[in-house]
Amino acid sequence: MGLRLRLGLRLGIVALTITLLSTSVLSDLLLSKVDRRVDLTSQIVRITSTLKVENAGFDLVSDVLLAFPELQARKLAYLTATLIEGKGKVKNAGVSLPIEVANPKGMPPALKIYSVSLPMALGQGNSLTLDVLAVYTHTLQPFPEKITQSDIQLVLFQDSAHYLSPYPAKVQSLSIKLPVDRIESYTKLENTKSHGSEIKYGPYENLPPFSYLPIVIHFEFNQPFAVSQDVVREIEISHWGCVQITEHYNIIHAGAKSKGEFSRLDYQARAHIRGASAFRHLVAKLPPSAHSIYYRDEIGNISTSNLWGDTKKKELLIEPRYPLFGGWRTAFTIGYGLPLQDFLFESVGKHFLNISFGPPINELVVNNLIVKVVLPEGSGDISISTPFPVKQGQETKISHLDVVGRPVVVLEKGNVVPEHNQYFQVYYRFNKLSMLREPFMLISGFFFLFVACTVYMHVDLSISKSSASYLAKLQWDEVRATIQQVESIINQLLEAHEKLEASLCDLSRTGDIQACKMARKTADMFLKEQSKELKTLFSFLQSSPSAAHIVSKVEDLVLRERELQERLIAKHTTVVDCYERKFASREIEARVAPLEQKIIALRKEVEDLLEYIDEI
Repeated sequence: MGLRLRLGLRLGIVALTITLLSTSVLSDLLLSKVDRRVDLTSQIVRITSTLKVENAGFDLVSDVLLAFPELQARKLAYLTATLIEGKGKVKNAGVSLPIEVANPKGMPPALKIYSVSLPMALGQGNSLTLDVLAVYTHTLQPFPEKITQSDIQLVLFQDSAHYLSPYPAKVQSLSIKLPVDRIESYTKLENTKSHGSEIKYGPYENLPPFSYLPIVIHFEFNQPFAVSQDVVREIEISHWGCVQITEHYNIIHAGAKSKGEFSRLDYQARAHIRGASAFRHLVAKLPPSAHSIYYRDEIGNISTSNLWGDTKKKELLIEPRYPLFGGWRTAFTIGYGLPLQDFLFESVGKHFLNISFGPPINELVVNNLIVKVVLPEGSGDISISTPFPVKQGQETKISHLDVVGRPVVVLEKGNVVPEHNQYFQVYYRFNKLSMLREPFMLISGFFFLFVACTVYMHVDLSISKSSASYLAKLQWDEVRATIQQVESIINQLLEAHEKLEASLCDLSRTGDIQACKMARKTADMFLKEQSKELKTLFSFLQSSPSAAHIVSKVEDLVLRERELQERLIAKHTTVVDCYERKFASREIEARVAPLEQKIIALRKEVEDLLEYIDEI
C-alpha cells in the first residue's frame, strides 16, 4: 500500500502540473484519432501510438511535438516515429522520421518534449498518420519487492489512460497487453474493459491538450528480468577471412529479490511452482553464418548450452550453471566467428564494416554497452556511422606479432534494448600489402633462427689453445684426473684393509692359521704395489702449481692411510701370533684393544679427508 500511495502522489503531481498547462495550445494541430497499444509481455515496456494528425489552422506545420513526463522520460530507451502511407487496409510503414529534443517556450521541467520533423510541411486541412514507438526500461516495479522461492512475482505499471500531448484529441483509446490473465488489481475508469490478459480504456472523446488520467495495474509477471550491468562486445577484424566476436556479460535478475533459503530439491521437483520467478536460460539469435561458437564462464566451458539453426537463423540457448532468482548474478562470455565477406565491404577506396550494434540476447536490458571494433594494424582515416547517438573513443590493442598495435574504435551507449540492435558502419583505409607483414615477420624470425643455429654449429667458440686461461684449464683437468686416481687407489686400499679384517674373523671361526697367513701375504703384495703408484701420483701433485691449494690435504690422506695400514698389519700380526701360542680369547682381545681404538679413529679421519677432497 505504501508503494501505491507514493506512485499515486507522483502521478497526481504530474497530473496537476499538466492541468495548469492545458490552457496553452502550441499550434493549430489536432489529433483526430489516437490509438495506443502497451505491450507488457516482457520487462521491456513497448508503447506504440498511432496518431492521425490534422492541421486545423492556416499556417504550414513542419514538425509534430511529443510530450513525456520527466519521470517517464528518464526511463525512455528508444524512440522512433514512422510515417504511415496509404489508406484503409493498404497501409505501408514509411521511413523513420528524424527526432530531436525540443525546448518550446512555456514548458515546465515536469515535461520533456521531442520534435518529429515531417518530410514536407502539412498544409491547412491536410492530415497524416504517424506510428510512434516508445521503449522503456526499469518501468515495471516489483511489488512486493521481496519474495520467497515459492512465491509468484507481481509488478506494478503506471501510466495515463489519456494520451499526453500538447494537442487536443478528438478520439483516443488505450489497450494494454499483459503476459498472463492473472490481474491483482487495476484502475477502473469510465469505458474500461478487461478480457483475459488485455485491458482496454476508452474510447475517450474531445480531450483537451495535456490531458492526463493516472492508472495503475498490479499483475503477475514471471518473465525474465534479465539486466546486464555491463556488456563488452569486441569485434576483431582479420583480413585473412574472419570477423571474431567476443561478448562479456554480467547479468542480474532485476525482479523481486529472493528472500529465505533456496531448496534445489524443491526446484528440481516442481520448477514451475518452486521457481516460477526464476529464469533458467537465455536465447541469443546469431547470424546464420556464425561458426566456432563457445559459451563459458570463469570456471570454464558450460556444456548445458544448446545450438540449433538453419540457413536463415541460428540460436544459442544459454543456460547458466544455476537458476537465477531475484537479486542473483551470473557472468559469462560467448564468442563466435563470422565470414569476412558477409560483413566487410569496399567503397570509394575504403573498407567498411557493416555489423549490428547491440548484443544478440533476446529481451536483454543493458545498462552500459561498450562495443570495441579492433581494426587491422596499419589502418587509418577511421570514421564511424551509427543510426543513433553514441559516445565515441579510440584506443590501441597490442596483440601477437604487432609492432605499434591495432587501432580500436570504442562505442559506448547506456540503456540499450533490442531495438538498438541495428547496423552501424566503421570506415577505414588499409593497404593490403600490410597483410604480408605478419607472415614476413614469421618467415624472417625462422630464417634468422636457422642461420644462428648454422653459425653456432660451424664456428669454433672454444678458447684459444695458446692463452693462459686455456693452459690453466688443461693443468687443472690433469690435477683433477690425478686426484680421482688417488681417491680410487685409497678406496682399493680400504677394501684390502677390510679383507684383512675378514681373514681375522675367519681365523677366530675356523682356527686355520695358514689361510690367515696366506691372506696376509696377498694383501702385503697388493698394498706394496698400490703404495708405489700412490707415491708417483702424489709426486705429480706436488710439482703442479694448480694443485697447491689441495696438495696438503692429499698428503694428509696418504699419511693417514699409511698409518692405518701399519696399525692393521700390527693387529693382524698380534692376533696370528696369539693363536699360534694358543692364548685365550680374552687375552687376545686385551692385547689388540689399543690397536682397535686407533684403527677406528684413523679410518674415520681417512673417510673425512676423502669426502673433503671429493667436494673440491
